[in-house]
Amino acid sequence: MQAAAVAEHLNFRHAATALGVSQSGLSQRIKQLEEDLGVLLFERRHRGVAVTDSGERFLRHIAAGIDQLDHAVKVAGMMAGGELGRLRIGLGGVLISPALADLLGRFRESYPRIAVDITDGQRCSLLRQIREGQLDIAFVVGGAIIPDCHSKQLWVERLVAALPALHDLAKAQELEWVDLASETILVCHDGIEPQVLDRVLHRFSERRLQPAIHRFDVGRDTLIRLVAEGYGIAPVPESATAIAMPGVEFRCLDDEPPDSIPVTAIWSPFNRNVPHRNFLEMMLRRSRNGAA
Repeated sequence: MQAAAVAEHLNFRHAATALGVSQSGLSQRIKQLEEDLGVLLFERRHRGVAVTDSGERFLRHIAAGIDQLDHAVKVAGMMAGGELGRLRIGLGGVLISPALADLLGRFRESYPRIAVDITDGQRCSLLRQIREGQLDIAFVVGGAIIPDCHSKQLWVERLVAALPALHDLAKAQELEWVDLASETILVCHDGIEPQVLDRVLHRFSERRLQPAIHRFDVGRDTLIRLVAEGYGIAPVPESATAIAMPGVEFRCLDDEPPDSIPVTAIWSPFNRNVPHRNFLEMMLRRSRNGAA
């Protein structure tokens, strides 16, 4: 800003030298600026200039504008470099397991200025939001082959039984599916984790068992609360054991494979959000190294 340089040096010759322009050219541009504004910015003196009151006010506003522009440029640069921005994550029937917690923790450590938004939702709703650019990535229970999206199975979980702490079966350290045949089985029926429901129905069907199955249109935490209230027993992914709820015990199912429930990440190949790109690179790198 040429006027700012003149105000700093209080001398046209010195300001012109600092700017690398001719003194006459600088003097003419300042004169034209004063004519355009209709105010006198500088009082010309024999050995220099003095800033007028109007000039001080003008320069103060210009300085504020330059500071705002400089800040905007820095913010834009940080966003372009992925140092600033927002990462939007959807969870479809997935709890923040140790594997996911470690991934998120390392990302936040590497990019502390990135805001991480996490929301729960039904699988179909999360897919719609990914397609519409409202979510960057979703973690869902079960496999996923989505024609217009990319996906990656990250880890697997086994089903465990959540049961009332005072239930007779809670006295055993391990159970089998046949032990649950005479119990009321609680499952989520809200579209969040249909793979869990399908797996439960399959496990009983292959053993030719027909227990009473009660489907609730609720989330996982509410389902476990119903277990605590004595409504029945709920087969849930092992990550649900992280939910500390009084009156609930978790028991392994001895005849349940350890890899029965896959957890899959889904994202759009058209997403250009830089924090998403950095998170994706970290996630895939850790998956190749066997960390996720």
